Amino acid sequence: MSKGIISSVMASCLFAVMYFYTSLLSPLDGEEIFGWRTLLTLPCLTLFMLVSKDWKRVGELLARVRQAPILLLGMVGTSWLMGVQLWLFLWAPLHGRSLEVSMGYFLLPLAMVLTGRLVYGERLSRLQKVAVSCAALGVGHELYQNGSFAWETLLVTIGYPIYFVLRRRCRTDHLGGLWCDMCLLLPWAVYFVTQGPLSTADLHQHPGLYGLIPLLGAISACALIAYVLASRLLPFSLFGLLSYVEPVLLVGVALLLGETIGPDQWLTYLPIWAAVLVLVLEGFKHLLRQRRRSV
Repeated sequence: MSKGIISSVMASCLFAVMYFYTSLLSPLDGEEIFGWRTLLTLPCLTLFMLVSKDWKRVGELLARVRQAPILLLGMVGTSWLMGVQLWLFLWAPLHGRSLEVSMGYFLLPLAMVLTGRLVYGERLSRLQKVAVSCAALGVGHELYQNGSFAWETLLVTIGYPIYFVLRRRCRTDHLGGLWCDMCLLLPWAVYFVTQGPLSTADLHQHPGLYGLIPLLGAISACALIAYVLASRLLPFSLFGLLSYVEPVLLVGVALLLGETIGPDQWLTYLPIWAAVLVLVLEGFKHLLRQRRRSV
């Protein structure tokens, strides 16, 4: 289990590093960084799947597409939803919107709990109800202050649950599905790279980009592989608990990049952070119950 914990924390740290890393890639814009990340990550993911013997999943999925071509529409949908999230993750730090995206990642576990209740009829535990109530206070304050959440926050909070539900409906919620999603993003990646602002003159003026761009792909691939390994090595509940490390680190990156939490925002952040702590508490209680049963 210790290897799983190390892999999960490493994945969160690498995702946070990548969040900050985009600020070093000037004059690239968010779209071009997204393109390079996709082009450089896919070969690494392919190699990992060959080594881990997950490559057969791709063949199985393609066979299903041949039998039911309409499945391709669902895969285009999941690919598009994932692409938007990957783009936003790289775009936000370049435009001073890191805190808004971080808030989305804090709200995401709560959105997943509500999605399970509404879509799959899962019952909420007592602590989950407390967490939802705490989050509702933060959401209510934000709506009172501004009339709505930032679009970046909403895109993460609403987009990811739709993505996961659609993947489950299409039965592509495995590495083969992820690989196909990234393949379907290749035309966009190539377009953004070839049409982006980076020129030969820019490379001469910023020679460090010759090393920084390939390193982006290495960081992205290592983060993804560490995340997949952690999901396999850890109990689901502990894996979910450790996922909270990432948004905490993203807030730290946002503050490091010069963003600040205004006095009128604390009544939004604090109840939502309290909701996260309640969910963490529930997770620990669940782990303790599992351990007692196994003894």
